[in-house]
Amino acid sequence: MKSWSCGGWVVVLLMSLQSVASATPLLSEVYYDAVGTDGGKVFVELYGQAGESLEGLQLVATNGATGSAVFSVDLTGIFPEGGFFVLADGSSGVTEVFNADLIVANVDHQNGPENFLLFSGETLLDALGFGDFSEGDVFQGEGMAAPDAPAGSSLARWFANIDTHDNAADFTILALPTPGEGSLSSVPEPGGLLLSGLGLLLLASVRRRHA
Repeated sequence: MKSWSCGGWVVVLLMSLQSVASATPLLSEVYYDAVGTDGGKVFVELYGQAGESLEGLQLVATNGATGSAVFSVDLTGIFPEGGFFVLADGSSGVTEVFNADLIVANVDHQNGPENFLLFSGETLLDALGFGDFSEGDVFQGEGMAAPDAPAGSSLARWFANIDTHDNAADFTILALPTPGEGSLSSVPEPGGLLLSGLGLLLLASVRRRHA
């Protein structure tokens, strides 16, 4: 069997990091349980390429107990600079959500266990299931369910444009929601230049240890 040097494993690791980058758009953050009443406070954030149209995309929320639709929204507009698009709950065009790009009445999702599904036509692009799914419940997410965020906190993807197809691994709880902004734990993955720089640093470290 061929043996691998540390440098060889570094190259494989970097190639693996680059290969998990997923096609966008993706669900990037959801805030579904505000402190107090939810009306005008909750949101769903998507990540996509800046300037890309959302025409033809549909967001569907489903009840984790039955699998039936809670609401369905045909999305409009374009992904803004930075790539984060925010669908906010509101009434008569009014919402308390910062950076709202599209305001729709009655898009207040139920608390977990629940699901969010993102479609392009009939093609399912991304799916998030969160909460404690019991036997008989309907999980429509990917892999294992993400945790149920407590009131006032949101669920955010670790890297906004990376999807490993496992909700439990891809999403974390944010104590402070960040609609339209990303955060230290919800940002686009490192670009190729940064990954290359990381590889050079790792290779240099390997060489120093073997000098």
